[in-house]
Amino acid sequence: MTEPTSTIDADEAAFLDLHGQREELERQLALVQLKRQFGPGQDAIDQATADEQSLLVSLDRVMTLIRAAEYKRLPNARRW
Repeated sequence: MTEPTSTIDADEAAFLDLHGQREELERQLALVQLKRQFGPGQDAIDQATADEQSLLVSLDRVMTLIRAAEYKRLPNARRW
């Protein structure tokens, strides 16, 4: 008996990759927020604040791509 193979098309793989990126960014963001709150000194807090802003921009970008990918997956989704 042969094992069924899991085939994922390129769009599905890209969609899953976006969610992986989102999860990683959310983890990094949580860590940076803790560093910002409990940093050992002002320099560390300032660096954590800058890192947080950068991560938020990246997270916004990934979330926008996820929303677009989810829309494309809808039946009868409009293509521009």
